[in-house]
Amino acid sequence: MGNLLRNAVQLKKKQLINKLIKQEIYKKNNKHLYELTLNELEKEYKFYGHE
Repeated sequence: MGNLLRNAVQLKKKQLINKLIKQEIYKKNNKHLYELTLNELEKEYKFYGHE
């Protein structure tokens, strides 16, 4: 069960990163997107007017 949840989180992170990159957003506060948590990625995505 743990692997299933971990895989789901990783998939969601990849999807959000790809969407942010399409908006030409590559970093937040000198951190690359892949370094951010899922929660941080979701906040960034919402901040730029999505969902």
